[in-house]
Amino acid sequence: MGDVFKALADPTRRAILDELQERSGQTLFELCTRLVTRHGVGSSRQAVSQHLEVLEAAGLVHSRREGRYKFHDLDTTPLRTITERWPPPPARPEEAPPCGSP
Repeated sequence: MGDVFKALADPTRRAILDELQERSGQTLFELCTRLVTRHGVGSSRQAVSQHLEVLEAAGLVHSRREGRYKFHDLDTTPLRTITERWPPPPARPEEAPPCGSP
């Protein structure tokens, strides 16, 4: 598995993940179109393909081929490593308001 932090560091890759979160199983053409129309990202197909390779190396995207088409699916499993390393603090009981406050 590649570096999840490196994969998440780039705003275009985060936009790709956002698009796959909304609708998994998109082709490269679909992703390029959605990146332009929804995020204003005018990257070439080759550039988006390279971003997908980084995301795949990190385990955040899995690709599958069906006939002539290659579909990309989001996999958030690698993010568990981050949440396991730095879990959220336990919930604190609500503090009582200071005396004399409404």
